Amino acid sequence: MNNSDLIVATLRKVGIRQGFGIPSGNVLPLLDAMRRGGIDFVLTAHEGSAGFAAEASGRMTGVPGLCIATLGPGATNLATGVGSAFLDRSPLIAITCNLNCDQLGRRLQMSIDHHALFRPIAKATLPLRPGNIAATLTDAIRTALSEPQGPVHLDLPEDVALDETREVIPEIPGGARLGVPDDAVLAAAYERLAQARRPVAVLGADARRMRNPMLLRRFVERHKIPFATTTMAKGLIDEDHAVSLGCIERACRQVQRQFLRQADLVIGLGYDTVEAEYESWIGEVPLLHFGLEPADTNGKVAIAWQVIGDLDAVIDDLVLRPPLHPSWRDEEFAEHRARFNAALRPRVNAFAPHQAIDAVRAALPADGILSFDVGAHTHQIASQWIAHGPRSFLITNGWSSMGFGLPAAIAAKLAAPDRPSVCILGDGCFQMTCGELAVAKRIGGALPVVVLDDGWLSLIQVKQARRNFPIYGTDLGSTKDEAPLTHYFGVPVIAVQDAPSLRAAVTQALAVDHPVVIEARVDGSHYMTTVYD
Repeated sequence: MNNSDLIVATLRKVGIRQGFGIPSGNVLPLLDAMRRGGIDFVLTAHEGSAGFAAEASGRMTGVPGLCIATLGPGATNLATGVGSAFLDRSPLIAITCNLNCDQLGRRLQMSIDHHALFRPIAKATLPLRPGNIAATLTDAIRTALSEPQGPVHLDLPEDVALDETREVIPEIPGGARLGVPDDAVLAAAYERLAQARRPVAVLGADARRMRNPMLLRRFVERHKIPFATTTMAKGLIDEDHAVSLGCIERACRQVQRQFLRQADLVIGLGYDTVEAEYESWIGEVPLLHFGLEPADTNGKVAIAWQVIGDLDAVIDDLVLRPPLHPSWRDEEFAEHRARFNAALRPRVNAFAPHQAIDAVRAALPADGILSFDVGAHTHQIASQWIAHGPRSFLITNGWSSMGFGLPAAIAAKLAAPDRPSVCILGDGCFQMTCGELAVAKRIGGALPVVVLDDGWLSLIQVKQARRNFPIYGTDLGSTKDEAPLTHYFGVPVIAVQDAPSLRAAVTQALAVDHPVVIEARVDGSHYMTTVYD
């Protein structure tokens, strides 16, 4: 057994079944060990996509995602996806395959300091060296899975990869959990909660990694507390719930802010300010913060109390305490949702993004997975889409990078092949990552890829208009008068220009055994009022 075999055997023991990347000569020893050792290598079109796919894999499975790249430019490309795992807090192992040990540190072709590159965007960056492979892997896995979760970078010189080893496959560690707060701290939090007459809970991204997310539903139901979510927390409680208020700080955010500021207490449940700072929306309402870390504010937020520790233990404690009786009327939640939904869907004369999003939601079964990308459509989808369950709504809202959607959809399809999946991209994002369609075709399975084609980098166009900049550098080129292509890399294309046709096309694409691109030619004019209200 060589060190590459040991690495693969250890990662497989963790539960990793795929690694995403692009090989080079330096990657070949590890690649061949993967072939022999039972971890599938998924060849991507770009290393950045490999990182995004690995991040989404980690989110879907709870097992660290795996991505692999060569030295230098391969590593810098991979860094974009690794950064996403860092700010979005997803467990990930990123391996760069390097020169031989005696060549490290010299000015040689493609060679850079990988540890300096990854240090700002990883929880740890570790060298793999003979005789210390098992210990380093154990440290990396434990670090990636410990809260707050995130990526760990490993650098593997080619000679180390090939060296024979007598090390044994290590026992696999779990991630370190946070402690349970003292009873006095929990009692004080409940006392403050009990004093509130109009409390509102806001679920955040850190709650996604709870071992039992059903505790969140039990909490709001026991104490009759309405809840909103951030973008990445959608689906932790079914958004069809009677006390659901929708997503904050996305499209039509002012409607949400107005309602939240009627509360007399905001309860942050796993809230991570990487998505939106508390001070951007909370106003003067006091905050009761339950998190993995202390509330990160500008010092102007009125923090009534905070509890830091294991979220499952904390929320379970609140569920077991006597039920509360806030003064909210049930009609207030329904009235708010109606107002919010109407604002998100202004009257239009052409096929609009909000109509396209509703058509896709209608076609995708309730247990389906949506993966999407970053742009104006992100804001619209986050506010408009109804998510019914955990791990059904994949987006980056910490790193917030274009290029996430299609690699994430591929990873979701591999992680949950029996669940229907759809990907929605803007045309700018599609131009960035259309090469990954070849990957989706190779792995097979139904995957409708809906491209909202409006001819613009619409989010930036909206910002230019709102900030009185000239519209410049954001025109992608209109295709409305052109016939669509018949295929991309052998993936067939369907063009649609209205909501019923789009719904039918998605339904059709979910019934075949290969990806389908659905080009929806939309007029994004309403973004000007919904995305920035």
